[in-house]
Amino acid sequence: MYYIGYDIGSSSVKAALVEAETGKKVIVLNEPQNEMEILSIHPDWAEQDPEIWWQHICTATKRAIKESNIDASKIQGIGISYQMHGLVIVDNDGSALRNSIIWCDSRAVEIGNKAFAEIGEEKCMSHLLNSPGNFTASKLKWVKENEPEVYNKISKYMLPGDYIALKLTGEVTTTKNGLSEGMLWDYKENKVADWLLEYYGIDTVLTPKIVENFTNQGVVTEKASQESGLPAGIPIVYRAGDQPNNALSLNVLRPGEVAATGGTSGVFYAVTETNSGKSTRVNNFVHVNYTESNPRVGKLLNINGAGIQYRWMRNNIGNESYEEMNEKASQINVGSQGLVVIPFGNGAERMFNNKNIGSHILNLNFNIHTSAHLFRASLEAIAFSFVYGMECLKDDNATINVIRAGNDNLFRSEIFSNTVATLIGHEIEIYNTTGAVGAARAVGLTDGDFEKFGSGITTNDHVMTFLPLKNKEEYEAAYKKWKQELELILTNK
Repeated sequence: MYYIGYDIGSSSVKAALVEAETGKKVIVLNEPQNEMEILSIHPDWAEQDPEIWWQHICTATKRAIKESNIDASKIQGIGISYQMHGLVIVDNDGSALRNSIIWCDSRAVEIGNKAFAEIGEEKCMSHLLNSPGNFTASKLKWVKENEPEVYNKISKYMLPGDYIALKLTGEVTTTKNGLSEGMLWDYKENKVADWLLEYYGIDTVLTPKIVENFTNQGVVTEKASQESGLPAGIPIVYRAGDQPNNALSLNVLRPGEVAATGGTSGVFYAVTETNSGKSTRVNNFVHVNYTESNPRVGKLLNINGAGIQYRWMRNNIGNESYEEMNEKASQINVGSQGLVVIPFGNGAERMFNNKNIGSHILNLNFNIHTSAHLFRASLEAIAFSFVYGMECLKDDNATINVIRAGNDNLFRSEIFSNTVATLIGHEIEIYNTTGAVGAARAVGLTDGDFEKFGSGITTNDHVMTFLPLKNKEEYEAAYKKWKQELELILTNK
């Protein structure tokens, strides 16, 4: 018997089959083979046609069944992970009324800022644990203001994963997780934040029915079965945004555990047991194992300018492989002989209160610095930005005991992982898993046995552990210098 999991990103849709009994991976693949298009007809806009996600789900499912040579009738359940914060709106027939306004679209920033100012920090932070910000609720308000003819046709709004659940089951539903990602969950009242919708002038009947995770959320229809190749009648039992799901995939479920992602952007996601938030630099979301009696909240610290800096270096300085760049960088001493890189060239940074400070290369000496120094300084810069982000998390009452990360992207670099582990003072456990695999395994959590679930990940996926290095003084000196340069830039912005 098998479970299937999907991870609906903005670049591709990933599908994974796992054995139901053991959680062992059978196959993991993605569609399309190149990247999905993101439409940007105005600066800072980002949209995708949600029907494209469904088409890739269907193609990926059929490929997974065929290439793994399994009997499709033995697939027993579905888990869904998806890009967070997006807005999908549908009419009475369940058809999308416009493209999805996805996570990286920033058209609603000022709407959220105005709401935060007018509603007040105290109410927003005590009830939403966040500013309304540029999240789903604010994007829905943008549609109301700018596309009233579309808004008037809306039957329900939803998150991207809710749309795929609709295509599979024919039912419009959402989760507490999803609503919290959209800034639509009131932690204090433990219900939908209708007061925010009412402030925005949005009809509260547009909110879908809420279903609980790790239960039957609806079953695959005959139509969806024909289109996707999945058996009719099997249930969706789990859905979550990509960062909470990434944490689940890494067995980050208890207070003090942190999931780290080091891709184009970087993320720390720390699990806490308190419904509290005091910093608008950190976002708080219902974690996948949240209950009212036993709250688990994920504190998310995002770094926009992370791996994209190193990719820029690869593409524009020598066009070498990452492995070759890492090898060159390893020949350079900690601190890169005074060369400092500030890696924030990927738009506004939430941890700088939405300032866009750009990327900087500082103290470049033409007589001593080489491309190897640039590579080392770039890796150190991204690691330092993670350390700075960890300081922001700790300021927001997060406790850090252990950090877990996937065996990909930046965490493949010893320089990066050793620098982060040494400066933060915590070991970093590396696991060979993916969001789609985690979503598939989560189907088995209907039994509520998170301990067994976690031990399976440790058994199947643990690759290595980076320990803090003992000679930390040179790392601390390099970080101090980097932070001084950063703070000079922040002061002048």
